[in-house]
Amino acid sequence: MSFADMPKVELHLHLEGAAPPGFIRGLAQERKLDISNIFTPDGTYEYRDFWHFLDVYEAASSCLQSPEDYARVTTAVLAESAASGVVYSEAFLSPDFCGGRDMAAWKEYLTAICEAADKAEAEHGIIMRGIVTPIRHFGPEKAREVALCAQETAGDWVTGFGIAGDERAGNLADFTYAFDMAREAGLRLTAHAGEWCGPDEVIAALNHLKVERIGHGVRAIEDPNLLKRLASEGVVLEVCPGSNVTLGVYSDLKAHPVKALRDAGVKVSVSTDDPPFFYTSMTDEFNNLSDAFGWGEEDFNELNAIALAAAFCDDQTRARVKEKLEKKHV
Repeated sequence: MSFADMPKVELHLHLEGAAPPGFIRGLAQERKLDISNIFTPDGTYEYRDFWHFLDVYEAASSCLQSPEDYARVTTAVLAESAASGVVYSEAFLSPDFCGGRDMAAWKEYLTAICEAADKAEAEHGIIMRGIVTPIRHFGPEKAREVALCAQETAGDWVTGFGIAGDERAGNLADFTYAFDMAREAGLRLTAHAGEWCGPDEVIAALNHLKVERIGHGVRAIEDPNLLKRLASEGVVLEVCPGSNVTLGVYSDLKAHPVKALRDAGVKVSVSTDDPPFFYTSMTDEFNNLSDAFGWGEEDFNELNAIALAAAFCDDQTRARVKEKLEKKHV
């Protein structure tokens, strides 16, 4: 059974990381930038490991140099997501890449992204919201500048705040101030944790940043007490199985703890992370999970329901997405 036509909710998507490689190659040619070393001979992204992936990600992002570029990439990414059945998408956006944390520039970039998202919704029916995201390995001071950008643009479209990047860089406690700024602006909070580092990193995100969702969080499986806490507090994990397997966090999908997490009562959602980097799509994620664990439509309806309940959107938007999910696929 294929889940290609099933409506899907995706909570964990990096906008630049979702850019099709052909799109980035085209932009590089327009900009006369030589980034040929980040592609394989057949044109896909090439990297050795997670830390090299971060370098390749930033090299690809360097081609996006204007609000118009970000409008174009938003259009391309949402068309691909919609083709995979996604009806609601939350994307991580970083003022580090969109205007160098300059407030005026960030607002120009954000306006372009929002306009492109509105057009994609009109054309494809996909709804998008933004999570402003500092880059952990850029340090806590720059994260405060990002948080200020988030504060100034928080509203109906910018609804969340998170942190991404190298999980082994610095301590999450050092980012408390930035998260407090975002919380005061009414933004909902998530954090990448427990992907490369162990359960203690998830605990740090909960204790210091006081987030309601965790990006990845799969290493929580190693701590039974943490599993009980996640389940009792209703913390939702934004699990990206294809990403974890491709990067070597787990050897294959059957070794991935997504099923064990669900069995332990932890709320789990499924996303692609950076789909072209990890050779995946939301349809692939659903199909592969079905093959690995025997999950069927009831399981994926539950995953969608968990994701929608945890989505960083207002109740009116949630009701609109719920209607889209209730349209049965063939």
